Amino acid sequence: MLNRQDDFSIHQTPDPVAAPITGDRNVYDRYFFNGYSRDGALYFAAAMGLYANRNVLDASFSLVRGGVQTSVHASRRAPLERTETRVGPISVEVLDPMRSHRLRVAENEAGVRAELRFGARTVAVEEPRFTRRSGTRIRMDSTRFTQWGSWQGFVEVGGERIEVDASQVLGTRDRSWGIRPVGEPEGGAPGAPGQFFWLWAPLHFDDVCAHFDVIEDGEGRVENSNGSIIPILAGPAEEVIDYGETVAEKMKSVSHRIRWRPGTRKAESAELSLLPYRGDAHVITLEPVLTFQMLGLGYLHPEWGHGLWKGEEVVGFEEWKLADANPLDPRYIHIQELCSARMGEREGIGILEQLVIGPHQPSGFEGLFDGAK
Repeated sequence: MLNRQDDFSIHQTPDPVAAPITGDRNVYDRYFFNGYSRDGALYFAAAMGLYANRNVLDASFSLVRGGVQTSVHASRRAPLERTETRVGPISVEVLDPMRSHRLRVAENEAGVRAELRFGARTVAVEEPRFTRRSGTRIRMDSTRFTQWGSWQGFVEVGGERIEVDASQVLGTRDRSWGIRPVGEPEGGAPGAPGQFFWLWAPLHFDDVCAHFDVIEDGEGRVENSNGSIIPILAGPAEEVIDYGETVAEKMKSVSHRIRWRPGTRKAESAELSLLPYRGDAHVITLEPVLTFQMLGLGYLHPEWGHGLWKGEEVVGFEEWKLADANPLDPRYIHIQELCSARMGEREGIGILEQLVIGPHQPSGFEGLFDGAK
């Protein structure tokens, strides 16, 4: 199972590069991108995942325009060459590692096209590794890094071409890999009902970016968290990335206060606190502007879920009005909210991703999908 990467000094085990370190069926390696205009008129996102032990590579591109979310999904047999990052009409290209990436959506039946280039505004920030067990088995064991940037190019939907300018369209990308529940159920005795509370908030300001991330159990105990203040690069991403000087300021701890919209598990507003090792906490307030359904990228999707075997190469499309999405339907529980942000005198924009399943005592949630009182 040799591939071209085996010619480089990058091996971490005695196996060839294409062989995962574990035989767990749920091993994965994923790209994620999002982008949004400062005025909230456009929101788009893309994801591509490799599931080496399931022999599946899948991807989705989804955008919100005028209250409608439109998605293109694609799935194929995973290629042995890991640099072959194309699925149907969707492709991801690493132009310059940690600096610049190209995202393309070729012509398709949904009438969605895109030619977009992501350029970094910051260095990439590694988040703490997260591990969770279910009984004796490791259910999640993953690492992720996050990077802030801007977009240049165009998006086309329904015959409308939307120019994307880096001065007006910001966004975030992340890379994560490890083990995460994906694909067809594996069988066996049923486990305990699921519980997961996750908030993730990468935010842009003019002179810095901020990062907030927390996973809590049903009692509100922190299982994993991360907070950082990241300086903006001193020049264009293609010219300046200095990991020796441009580093993130790691926080001592983070906390949050969410005001939940009654009858939902969606934030009506949020206050995030990032406490540094020295000095006062950075307090950030968020006000949602737009909701993006992560279903559009395959998350919790009954048909286009991650790692499902669909065939040698299959493409699909869907579209819905955001106003018609029941916020307590399990398919729509995982969201990103585009938010205006304020940190002291700074004004900015970014997202608050929310995945809240099962009980969470501090929020008043008791069942799997009950809404806020």
